[in-house]
Amino acid sequence: MTQSSDITYAGYLALDDLLSAQHPLSDEHDEMLFVVIHQTKELWLKQILHEVALAQTMVRSGDLVPAYKSLARVSRIQAVMTQSWDILSTMTPSDYLRFRGSLGSSSGFQSDQFRRFEAMLGLKDSSFLKFHVDRPQAHEALKAAIAAPSLYDDALAQLAIAGLPVPVSVLNRDVTQPYEPSEAVEAAWLEVYRDTERWWPLYQLAEKLVDLDDALLTWRHKHVVTVERIIGRRRGTGGTEGAAYLASTLTKRCFPELWSLRTKL
Repeated sequence: MTQSSDITYAGYLALDDLLSAQHPLSDEHDEMLFVVIHQTKELWLKQILHEVALAQTMVRSGDLVPAYKSLARVSRIQAVMTQSWDILSTMTPSDYLRFRGSLGSSSGFQSDQFRRFEAMLGLKDSSFLKFHVDRPQAHEALKAAIAAPSLYDDALAQLAIAGLPVPVSVLNRDVTQPYEPSEAVEAAWLEVYRDTERWWPLYQLAEKLVDLDDALLTWRHKHVVTVERIIGRRRGTGGTEGAAYLASTLTKRCFPELWSLRTKL
């Protein structure tokens, strides 16, 4: 067993492994930035998944207030990830085109951790599974996230436990499928927002969820702008329509009733 006095900074963080994981495929200077930015995003996504899993455990057990910390931490991480697009945008179109051909069909579109994050928030889409058949562990983790209740499913279950009128059809829905907005669920959340003192823990949980959705939308928007700045309207390396595909994701909402209720308050 290693003694604590023998642990070094580099050893504790496995820096030799971490700093030897960058393998640009060209001699172009800017490819290193491209690799580091995306690897950093994946590290932050690992932490996000760690936090959301804890928050779900707490929410499912009815411990709403302790869950706020993990959810707030995720929002802060999302803000850092969004800011990283500003660093990437220092790379000009000419810089990127010098090594773009080296990327082949690889694309951030294929990030299994990002798709797991979406699934855990309620954006279920099994069509992404096909991108991970060559990585069994990643494939199974994404498949499990799609099959499990989402954070929003957990929140709606707590609404029902508190005595608010959430339809049985919503509580017993097929959680592998995308969530469909419900007027009855909106009405239940409206009751929470109209009497915040009575429903304070649920009200604060709802606002933490909106924080996550807001941050995700901000990240998507900045992604679109950065892609347009660097490659314009070219097709993406993964075969998508590039900026056009990314722009289409801006209409997605993980917690739709928490947005729509604001019009009716």
